[in-house]
Amino acid sequence: MITRIIKKNKLKNKSSFVEPDEIFLDSKNPQNFDRQQFEGRIEKPIPKRTIFFIGIFFIIFASIFGIRLAYLQIQKGEAYFMRSQNNVLEKAIIFTDRGIIYDRNKIELAWNKKEGTTIPTRAYLSPGFSHLLGYVSYPNQDSAGNYWQDEFVGKDGLEKQYNDGLKGENGAKIVETDALGKIYSENIINAPKQGSDLMTTIDARIQKELFSLIQKLSESQGFAGGAGIIIDVGNGEIITSTSFPEYNSEILSFGKDASKINNYLIDERKVFLDRDISGLYTPGSIVKPFFALGALAEGVIDPYKEILSTGSISIPNPYFPGEKTIFKDWRVNGWTNMMEAIAVSSDVYFYEIGGGFENQKGLGIVNIGKYATLFGLGNKTGIDLPDEKEGTVPSPEWKIKNFKGDPWRIGDTYHTAIGQYGFQVTPMEMARAVAAIANNGKLLTPHLVLSDFEKENQISLIDLKKEYFDIVRQGMREAVTYGTALALNVPYAEVAAKTGTAQIGIAKNKVNSWVIGFFPYTNPKYAFVMMMEAGPSTNSTGASSIMRELLDWMSVNTPGYFK
Repeated sequence: MITRIIKKNKLKNKSSFVEPDEIFLDSKNPQNFDRQQFEGRIEKPIPKRTIFFIGIFFIIFASIFGIRLAYLQIQKGEAYFMRSQNNVLEKAIIFTDRGIIYDRNKIELAWNKKEGTTIPTRAYLSPGFSHLLGYVSYPNQDSAGNYWQDEFVGKDGLEKQYNDGLKGENGAKIVETDALGKIYSENIINAPKQGSDLMTTIDARIQKELFSLIQKLSESQGFAGGAGIIIDVGNGEIITSTSFPEYNSEILSFGKDASKINNYLIDERKVFLDRDISGLYTPGSIVKPFFALGALAEGVIDPYKEILSTGSISIPNPYFPGEKTIFKDWRVNGWTNMMEAIAVSSDVYFYEIGGGFENQKGLGIVNIGKYATLFGLGNKTGIDLPDEKEGTVPSPEWKIKNFKGDPWRIGDTYHTAIGQYGFQVTPMEMARAVAAIANNGKLLTPHLVLSDFEKENQISLIDLKKEYFDIVRQGMREAVTYGTALALNVPYAEVAAKTGTAQIGIAKNKVNSWVIGFFPYTNPKYAFVMMMEAGPSTNSTGASSIMRELLDWMSVNTPGYFK
């Protein structure tokens, strides 16, 4: 068999050499051949049948593709051409969620609502928080539907102060629409980034209750409004900051209720005024503790020396020779030392240590200004809110500017020493100042965001002896145990306070009612300021009653503040 094959190949190839692959092997694999690798097996050609079926498959596939192509290009070609001409690819905004504002206990103060709209709407805790939180301006479109403002903008309060962090970053998508506005496809090209949340120092429980108390007293006793602040004397955290009356943040954000907004504008009570930081008010007797400290520091008087108050002092009248100008006390207080003078709020005592009288030396207007400024009066506190105003401490320069041709007189010093005349402060200035009495002279920067604030901000130190602070604090404690702040003598906490009633208006028939103070007396943690604005001078209920009701409420509902 092999011989025949060789002969055949010799004739064909005209060569006597036999190639190894020309030799047939037995069908049985020799030893050591790998069947899986087809070793030792004869290669077979692909059957024609297989090639036939593969060809049929490709013909069917090509036919289907061709038919579909013909359908799209010929039968539907014109329709798709029209669609391509009318369809529009537009870049659309994906509006992000604004950051949430929380109180110190993770209660939401401002958050986002989804109502089936492309733009999330802003919601606010109410009442009592409008001036603190502020409001926003929503994205706005022109008549053609183009956004000329494509993001939320904070317009007041914390919304404005921390707008950059709260606003986040909008996303974008490509939207394909036809001439009728029907959407055919959407593709996101930039995902939106949510704004950062804001954790505040506010206790929403206390703030809500305080606002309610101020509102009730204002409406029942004829006050134009009021404000209340509680501050941590150790770090400057604001626990409450509320102002009445207030606006509705959601109404201003939408800007559509023209009638309501117009009512805000014409309201004589100044609805848009945040009384805590922008309201300027005559302080009255609440400035006396600061001038007592000044008198001690300047050696004007020994704290135990008594001054007699018979109800008034008199000096020669500069305008009518031979006549007397009388400066009245609010009552006859008799012999009083410094602590007692603070407790009963003797005007005569502070007339004399402020401006001097007979044998008693006084601070003088320069030193009065010095110590007022030392405690931050007449200056902005630096709180993290927009539109803060600064108060006014009267001085000869101030009088020349405002009353040309009329020189500074001793009577002006007397009035300034008891917080009258041109004296004006904000409640926030007073909160910072009384906190400095409570903490032995640390002038803090009030703030509304929980953070390691003391490391980020410098704290001014008032360099006065601790015993001077002790004397003034003792006088403020005695004001509560037997003096003008007796309403705050509560059984569950030792409170120290100073009241003030400042006459305002040409007819002097209106008063600002104040109370400032701190608690607990022996280890102060919190200072407070309450101010009721422009109430009837005949009214005996004022700021002290508000603070008493709040303390009673706190003792039941937030007792942790007294531990």
